[in-house]
Amino acid sequence: MNARLRFPVLMGVVALLALGCSAPEEGPVAFTGDMSAANPTSGDEESAQISGDAPDPTPLDPESAAQLQSLAEETPAGCELLDPRSCLLPFPSDAYTTEDPDTVTGLRVDLPGGVLPNAEGNPLDPTEWNRNDGFSPSTPILVHVPGLDAEQTALPGEGDIGMSTTSESATVIVDLDNGQLIPHWAEVDQRATEDADRTLILRPAQSLPEGHRFGVALRDLKGSGGQALTAPVAYRALRDNHPTDVERVEERRDHFEQMFQDLASAGVNRADTYLAWDFTVASARSLAGRLLTMRDDAMGRLNSSEPNITVEEVRTDDLRDGIEKVVEGTFEVPLYLEGDGSPGSRMNYDDSGERPVANGTYTANFTCTVPTEAVERGGARPVVYGHGLLGSSREAASSHVQVTAAELNALYCATDTIGMSNGDVGYAVQALNDISRFPAMVDRMQQGMLNTLALGRLLISEDGFGAVDEFQTDGGDSIIDTESAYYDGNSQGAIMGGAITAVAQDWTKAVLGVGGMNYSTLLNRSVDFDEYAVVLRDAYPNPLDQQLVFGLLQMLWDRGETAGYVQHLTDRTYSRTPAKQVLMTIAYGDHQVATITAENIARTLRIPIYQPALPDDVSPLEEPFWNLRSTGQFPLEGSALFVWYSGTLPPPTGNITPRMSDQYRAECPDGDDTDDVACKDPHEDPRRQPEVIRQKDEFFRPDGVIVSACDQEPCLATPRDELDY
Repeated sequence: MNARLRFPVLMGVVALLALGCSAPEEGPVAFTGDMSAANPTSGDEESAQISGDAPDPTPLDPESAAQLQSLAEETPAGCELLDPRSCLLPFPSDAYTTEDPDTVTGLRVDLPGGVLPNAEGNPLDPTEWNRNDGFSPSTPILVHVPGLDAEQTALPGEGDIGMSTTSESATVIVDLDNGQLIPHWAEVDQRATEDADRTLILRPAQSLPEGHRFGVALRDLKGSGGQALTAPVAYRALRDNHPTDVERVEERRDHFEQMFQDLASAGVNRADTYLAWDFTVASARSLAGRLLTMRDDAMGRLNSSEPNITVEEVRTDDLRDGIEKVVEGTFEVPLYLEGDGSPGSRMNYDDSGERPVANGTYTANFTCTVPTEAVERGGARPVVYGHGLLGSSREAASSHVQVTAAELNALYCATDTIGMSNGDVGYAVQALNDISRFPAMVDRMQQGMLNTLALGRLLISEDGFGAVDEFQTDGGDSIIDTESAYYDGNSQGAIMGGAITAVAQDWTKAVLGVGGMNYSTLLNRSVDFDEYAVVLRDAYPNPLDQQLVFGLLQMLWDRGETAGYVQHLTDRTYSRTPAKQVLMTIAYGDHQVATITAENIARTLRIPIYQPALPDDVSPLEEPFWNLRSTGQFPLEGSALFVWYSGTLPPPTGNITPRMSDQYRAECPDGDDTDDVACKDPHEDPRRQPEVIRQKDEFFRPDGVIVSACDQEPCLATPRDELDY
């Protein structure tokens, strides 16, 4: 079950081409350390100390042997024995995979049934998870360490990520395919109230390369008195070569012997480890293959059929200056869900259970804001807009979008991103109450992403929106400049927008505003999740289980957000897909979307950050924006990240919201019901800045570039409350 199946390099390339993805570059997408980082001292004497070889076999002491035997008897079949606190810990792990020669990685996830029951006693149905050929490239790495003192242990934090690739770090993540160290930070679950329920969480500071195998090692862990912690008994039996009579331990021994050798080549000494294990990241085919199949089939159908666009309402009252009208209606898209595609619908697969197939059509909605200049003179740039969390297409007619559309002479259009729109709120609550329902939510998210792609296609098609009366000039011509579409999304519209843009064929430029990736990191850090967290806590009361839920959800959420597609966003593109340029804007101290996840995108793609990013002495971190190269050269062809500062308090480190931090509680006794800008959520500020609108004007052109917004000074935002839009 746990043996690692390896294929020649050629087979991996063939599999990626079958997906429709260019062969990846050698090695990780972003910075990693190397073997010398873990073992900086050179010379034969030091090198001899790093060993993966097994010591001479010796028996376990009687007390430990009895403890191991009892553990094996009490742990359900199919569960790992390394972390007795929970069946699925440590997570993720190749212990929960099986060989499958038909996948790119040669593995398939094999989570056991009957685990992680909710409060009603319903366990996880792992069927959809077990379609994957590996784990999430943005996975949280979870383990329970009894007695851990985080202050006494050298854990790398958000402010010293660089330490994680040195010999000082108590936590190590190694790409076992190339020996490189993965930068990351470690945090203990601040939401748990008891140490017995507190998870140690490692979070990669970049997307983990698809299809690669990774080793995780914990070493020199300390308790409250500074004493070294004793490794779990099952792990000691493997690490120290203690033969046992426990079959479940012995069947893992060969796998661990190979892993110890692999870790040693990266400078990790087996004898120094408290715990070590390995896992494999899913392939591009497993992550994006469904949506790419849907896209290719749907676009062929759209190109060969008459567009079915229906205008239902035209609004001309209470609009901003420069806006002629707001148009609402529907359009038809091929449907790849069962039934009518309503919340709870599952993917409509062919007989193989792997390939989505069309099931009639879906009636998607749209809202478009039409500028006056476009009606008078035409030439409107078509911009596909991505709405916020569980929102709707009508955000494309909000005040800030109207101001932007008028300034740019841009036709801003949106459709509900179903799966994560306001029509999905009820089902989202059900999914948090029982995560076995979550696969249907993700299936619908992929249909919502397809609907957004179809909207972009219809905006630039000769017989699409421009052929409809409401989108024509006074002279009867199309108002739309159909040379290219563009994308502009904020918050969820950026979190999902990065994924949509990665597979988009009809635009090459996207603005991703106040976004990020990886909901398993974002949710605990967002005030938006507070009301939904109540549902999750009631359904899964133990904090350890809650963190496992986030890790499991991320494995499927990858199919519907940037985390699953980021490695193919700006280069290494999927086949039949152009490379993209992205302008990223984030709000320092954002209460809704943790900006550390946007930094992870930039690190993965080597997107430069505008410097100076912040005023002097604003950030309390030792290494803010770690390993992001700076840029001050403008105009810039390519992509860039801009940080906007509104005067908000610095974000806290760890898995809490800004409003839960000690600093916020001390300085903001009235919460966000205050005039103090330091206590305000700056989430809405960047999109409203005149300088950002001007950047979009220069960027949203076929030959557009990124221009400077802040004249070699930090980007200081005018808070939303001081603007009238």
